[in-house]
Parts: sequence; C-alpha cells; structure tokens
Amino acid sequence: MPTDRFTFPGHDGDALAAQLDLPDGPHLATALFAHCFTCGKDIPAARRISARLAAMGIAVLRFDFTGLGHSEGEFENTSFSSNVGDLKAACAALGERGMAPSLLIGHSLGGAAVLRAASEMAGIKGVVTIGAPFDPSHVTQHFDDAIPKILNDGVAEVSLAGRPFLIGRTFVEDIAKGALAPAIANLNAALLVMHAPLDDTVSIANAAEIFGAAKHPKSFVTLDDADHLISRSEDAEYAAGITAAWATRYLDLASPAPPPGVPEGVLRVREADPAGFLQDIQSGAHHLLADEPECYGGTNKGLSPYGLISAGLGACTSMTIRMYARRKGWPLETVSVDVRHNKVHAQDADPPADRVDHFVRDIRLTGALSADQRERLLQIADKCPVHRSLEHGATIETRLTE
Repeated sequence: MPTDRFTFPGHDGDALAAQLDLPDGPHLATALFAHCFTCGKDIPAARRISARLAAMGIAVLRFDFTGLGHSEGEFENTSFSSNVGDLKAACAALGERGMAPSLLIGHSLGGAAVLRAASEMAGIKGVVTIGAPFDPSHVTQHFDDAIPKILNDGVAEVSLAGRPFLIGRTFVEDIAKGALAPAIANLNAALLVMHAPLDDTVSIANAAEIFGAAKHPKSFVTLDDADHLISRSEDAEYAAGITAAWATRYLDLASPAPPPGVPEGVLRVREADPAGFLQDIQSGAHHLLADEPECYGGTNKGLSPYGLISAGLGACTSMTIRMYARRKGWPLETVSVDVRHNKVHAQDADPPADRVDHFVRDIRLTGALSADQRERLLQIADKCPVHRSLEHGATIETRLTE
C-alpha cells in the first residue's frame, strides 16, 4: 500500500503529522479518519481500517490531533473545538492535493468531532462513527476527580490509559458546551453508526441517541463483542468492510477508463493478512476477498482461487444463455448454474499429464421452453467465453515489477 507522510498546519498553525494511505489501483474516493481521545493516527484499529479501505480504492488520511503523537502543539491547550478545527484544516490540506474528502470516519471522541465538523465541510457525502459518544463531555468521566483542580488551577495532570496528560480548563469548559444534537440533525450526509454492545467505555446507549437525532439516510451496525478500541484485527476488518460496502451506496466511486489493450481494466490482488492467505481483490469499483478454507490454513473469509475460477465459469455460462434467449425472444424465466471442480486422472491428455482439471456444470432453466429450445441453450452454454478460455488454454506472461 503506497503511503504519503507529510505535515499540514492545524487549527492554530502547529504542524500536524499526517499519513495518507493510497490505493494500489484506481483512486475512487478519499476518506478522513479522526482518532479517539488521547490516541493517535497509528493505533492498530486506525491502521487496519485505513489499509482495508485503501485496498478497496478509498484513500484515507489519518493524522495526529494537535499535541498528540508526532504533531506539534500543547495538548493542554486543545479542546473539542480545536479538534474540529484540526479536522477542517485536514480537509483543506486534502483539497489542496486535489483529493477533497467525501467520507468522514471518527472513532470515539473522533466520531463526535466528525459529527460536529461534517456540516462545515463541503462535499461530505457520508459520515461513519465507531464507538462515538452522543455527548462529547462523556470523556471527562475518565478524570472527573481532577475537574475541580483543573477549573481552579487552569490545568492538571491526569492519567489516561496509564499515560500522563495535562488537561486544561479550556478543554473542560469547551467540551461541556459540545452538544451534538443540532449538528447531527443538520448533517446533510448519510450516516453509518457502528457500536459494540459490550463497549464499557462508551455505552451503546450513545449510539441509539446519535441514530435517533439523525435524519435519513442513516444506518446502524452492531460490532458484536468488539472492545472500545477495536483492538482485534477481525473486528477492525469487519468495520472496514462494512464501511466500504456502505460507502458504495452514497459515494461516487466511478472507475477511471481502463488502459489501452485491457478492456476490463487491471485487476489487483494484494495480501490482506501476511500471516494467513486472505487476499484483497480490487477491480475498478468492485472489491472481493479470496482465502483458503480453515482446513488448509486459511480463515475462509472468501472464495478459494479455484472457487473464483468456478464462479467465473458459472457466471459466464448464465450470462451467455440469457443473452441468447433474450435475442431469440424465448420464454426463459431463470437460469442457475452449479459448478463443481476436481482434479482427475488424465487418460488421454496431450501432452501426457497425471491429473487435469475437471469442471462439471449442472444448468437449470425455468420457463415455457420447448425441448428444442432447451437443447439449443445447452449447446450455447459451451460457447461462453470463459468455457472457451478454460478449454483452449491461455498464455500467461509473468513479470517482476518494483
């Protein structure tokens, strides 16, 4: 996955550290990711979600808010409003690169920030929240015993997730005024709310309030037994997959014209899990997964390579039959094709071979077809282009590229 690391000026001019994860293939859209409270752009959930979206053709910019991670500035001087300002600055930085975002994704307090910022950004068509609070001041419960000291002294050190942070009076006072209901009601973008029922940091009741305050189109997806930080890879992958599938309905993901000599464009396969066999497959705006069954060391999250070949044969067979019947005006109602694949011993292979691939197609045709029409459609099945490619073979040129 190509990445571009750079800095851009945040809400008050401090240099914010950013990473833009780019698709290997066509760039179909851009998303802006906002991390959780006191986290950073490099937490596992952000990396995994960003990588999966990039594999699906959606570039993702993730950055450290002011005073966090590798960004400049003092965290004690930041507030919820400054986070919103940083998001708008990130949107502007993407616009300068000709990659203005159409999708905002926010995790935890970052989810609250994207809800507040969305209506102030042009071109936003979709907003996704993950474990977001309906009331941003929810985060103060993690240091509520220190609030009197913060308000009295102007700043106090608190421990969050085992790390010390300085929290200033501005943050406490500003976040207390951060009611989101008006912003959610005026979102003017599609909304996807994702939350885990067992989240013990931000309860799922927050998701219900966010969903209730929003106008349609809106969707809700439960993250089952995920934790608040989406720390397990399978939960992050699920959240990314749901986001990408949902985004296709609301974003303009038109693919660029294919290169000369490649009528269907370049299909790109990229490893999704180096520890196993899971593969991301991207072809224009279309994404799917390939894997191996668990009994062969995979995770069974997608079709096997031979399963994909069988799928191509079955789909092409059905399309060819439909095209012929449509042209003839025959009363074909439905077509279904079952495909089985096996390796069998070759008795008369030329050149001699121990085993060859054997595909069996069971075709079902419904409709008031005559016996002659059914027989002709069976013959037409053998004319499908994928059938011919498998039957006649193909040349494969393999090159090593940088």
